[in-house]
Amino acid sequence: MSTDLCEGRDLDGLGEQATDAQTRLTDICGGATGSSMASVVEYYAGKNVLITGATGFMGKVLVEKLLRSCPEVKALYILVRPKAGQSMQQRVSDMMKCKLFDRVREENPDFHQKIIPISSELTQPGLAISPEDVEKLTTCINIVFHCAATIRFDEPLKHALQLNVIATQQLLSLAQQMHHLEAFIHISTAYANCNRKHIDEVIYPPPVEPKKLIDSLEWMDDGIVRDITPRLIGDRPNTYTYTKALAEYVVQQEQDKLNIGIIRPSIVGASWQEPFPGWIDNFNGPSGVFIAAGKGILRTMRANNDAVADLIPVDVVISLTLAAGWYTAVHRPKTALVYNCTTGGINPFHWGEIEHHVMSSFKRNPLEQAFRRPNANITSNYLINQYWILVSHKFPAFIYDLFLRLSGQKPQMMRIFNRLHKAISLLEYFSSQDWEWNSENMNMLMGQLTPEDRKVGLTIHLTLMCAS
Repeated sequence: MSTDLCEGRDLDGLGEQATDAQTRLTDICGGATGSSMASVVEYYAGKNVLITGATGFMGKVLVEKLLRSCPEVKALYILVRPKAGQSMQQRVSDMMKCKLFDRVREENPDFHQKIIPISSELTQPGLAISPEDVEKLTTCINIVFHCAATIRFDEPLKHALQLNVIATQQLLSLAQQMHHLEAFIHISTAYANCNRKHIDEVIYPPPVEPKKLIDSLEWMDDGIVRDITPRLIGDRPNTYTYTKALAEYVVQQEQDKLNIGIIRPSIVGASWQEPFPGWIDNFNGPSGVFIAAGKGILRTMRANNDAVADLIPVDVVISLTLAAGWYTAVHRPKTALVYNCTTGGINPFHWGEIEHHVMSSFKRNPLEQAFRRPNANITSNYLINQYWILVSHKFPAFIYDLFLRLSGQKPQMMRIFNRLHKAISLLEYFSSQDWEWNSENMNMLMGQLTPEDRKVGLTIHLTLMCAS
């Protein structure tokens, strides 16, 4: 998301919104104003931080940002699942070799010494953390960032429930044993309540009592669960949004015992500025769609040109997450604070504009080994979209695969297009309609940050995203 896309956006009244929200939340928290408290950087100095999902997209950026912008942080404990053929240590080593860590590597070549991996498996009882590691975590951790989740929209309900809800319950149980815990920050999604058109920064009643659902599904085989899933999720589009709504409720139930903050990002994309523009490590969601369009593979997509494409850079989300951790620990709010981390209300950007800018960019800077010249179009008409899928996708794929067969090669284009169509179909719900998110808490947080925080890029991401 480049700054030229933000020119001309109306930011009048943003400061007033932050002031009003700050006043309201000071009443809620009964805390002091930001001017009398330590800065974000000062708060994290000497702290032990536990991060789940650290090897994932957002988790990596969180680890890098903490190490670079808060160099006095004491240690980062990260839960890591060993994979087949790859040890926990190897996974962490590979992660730290990533280009994402180049800046922090230049500034502190020994940064890896602050990263302490903990073997864990979210699908197992007690998260499969050894008694020795439990003892270590409960005696030293000051703040928890729960980033781990399955983000697959078509995840079977049982598995999504295990990873997004049950694992969250078990982490909360572990957090309650931590003697020095100051804040528990849970990463949710702005679409957890996508069955509503206006979404406030509150935790809504769950679609079902999580415990009852967990107990009921425990005795059902996978076939039965698959058959009843559409009725269970109701007017939500997938198991991801459904289980994330349940997870929010589970987290809220512990607000009397823990200092809790919940971050709700919208569609998280490549970095805007930090550690450098355009970093991303996956092709999930819109990123994969954009690349497919740039390669000339994608020629048509069903979406509403006038609907807001609520995309938000990953570094903006992480800046808010760190600030929310600081605010939660310092002000100790009486109830869990929710932060809708979205751009539509401040800097509305529409899918029609996305089409124009993506196509213009790839035509100016063509990708290597493109299938054909980029020329994608967005339509909201189902029949027109199906026509272009047949003419511009399936027919060329058939011809190309026929050529491959005749030349003795393995056909592949039809398989690629089928995977692309499945990915796009999962996005249609989000690209065809609008939501309105209240963002008073996020505005409040902007007003709380200090000049020192600006120096390390925290405030700039939150306040200048559309003013640059």
